[in-house]
Amino acid sequence: MYAAVHARPDGESTVGRLALTANEYGFDGIVVRNHGDQPVSYDPERVESAHDIDVVSAVEVRATDPSRASGFVGSHRESRTLVLVHGGDPQINRFAVEQAAVDVLAHPMAGDGDFNHVLARTARENSVRVEFNLRQVLRTGGGTRVRALRDLRKLRELVDQCDTPYVVSADSRSHLHLRTPRELCALGDAIGLSGETIETGLEEWGRLARRNRTRQSDAFVEPGVRRVTDDPDEHSQTGPPEE
Repeated sequence: MYAAVHARPDGESTVGRLALTANEYGFDGIVVRNHGDQPVSYDPERVESAHDIDVVSAVEVRATDPSRASGFVGSHRESRTLVLVHGGDPQINRFAVEQAAVDVLAHPMAGDGDFNHVLARTARENSVRVEFNLRQVLRTGGGTRVRALRDLRKLRELVDQCDTPYVVSADSRSHLHLRTPRELCALGDAIGLSGETIETGLEEWGRLARRNRTRQSDAFVEPGVRRVTDDPDEHSQTGPPEE
């Protein structure tokens, strides 16, 4: 299971501190998802070695219109393992689910955003994961929390009906915001998402990272085709298509 986090300067804690706590809490890895205008400098291999945890380089693209978002996605796609789009705005939500180059539509219900059956089906067709973001449930109260619960339940209904792929995150901006997978699963049971949904969504970050790392490797030719490096003729072999 993976924790998707914002590190300093986008958050309050360093990548190393987040990795240390995530490892202590039983996560297999962290996804460093800083916004594109808040980049973080760190050495993934050094953090991995120090804290015995996988570190996934990601970016959360934030833009005011689809054309700018498209440019940002293109500029980050080759250099980051995962590319997320900061959702909520209806136009940005639609843009994100239509782009196969996008891995995750982050918090699609945030702000004035909405998500419907059309977008859910489009996300499934393009293998774009939508995010169940638990930040407001964990760290707000009153009417804000009530609205967040309502939005999460609506999103769950759409995901179930349309078989849309998804991820789950506490969207931590500090090591103090991290919660163990067990605590998050218990929260899911309490708010109507189910612990199984939470667990599957936490695991999906790792599956996405493995898929994209394979695609970025020299051995990858196209979905279902990989180069055999131990063969002197370096011929290609086919296999099951990648999602």
